[in-house]
Amino acid sequence: MSVRHQPKVLTRLMEELEKMPGIGPKSAQRLAFHILRLPREEAGQLAEAIVGAREQITSCRACHHFTDSQPCAICEDLERDRSVILVVADPKDVMAVERAGEYRGLYHVLQGVLSPMDGVGPEQLTIRSLLARLEGGQVKEVILATDPTVEGDATALYLANLLKPLGLRVSRIAHGLPAGADLDYADEITIARAVEGRREM
Repeated sequence: MSVRHQPKVLTRLMEELEKMPGIGPKSAQRLAFHILRLPREEAGQLAEAIVGAREQITSCRACHHFTDSQPCAICEDLERDRSVILVVADPKDVMAVERAGEYRGLYHVLQGVLSPMDGVGPEQLTIRSLLARLEGGQVKEVILATDPTVEGDATALYLANLLKPLGLRVSRIAHGLPAGADLDYADEITIARAVEGRREM
């Protein structure tokens, strides 16, 4: 059956799947065929999960991470260190740091990074909300954890210049060698950042 003769509803399913990040035409087709092979009940559960997540997940009023309650579970956790806030660009970054299991402070999600070319300035990010969280004096350190890209570095520098006059400790996560990596396979920028981000042993 040629593409032009395939059912319209299947074409639409593939087109919608292809809109997702990292999904090309072939992946969309594979996913669509997988969905069609699911038992009706499982397909219904998948559809319900998508609609439910879209309708119930919102932004935490404190840190702007994804949540289904206010505030989010991390902000509400009294065992977290409230003197430290780790600033990230997106909710997925919170999940990445949480998977590592080492950080026990709070978060702040910027909802993006500075990108003048794309029309994203400070007012499009949650910077004002971050400053409001710092007013009580409970926060002693802000860790900037934006990606090591031009936009991420520019955002970190902007925030550092904004926060240092407040008397806070402002730090940047080290971007260096992954665990188990060999120095001779690493590029110069990675090695330089690994050295700059060194810590006393």
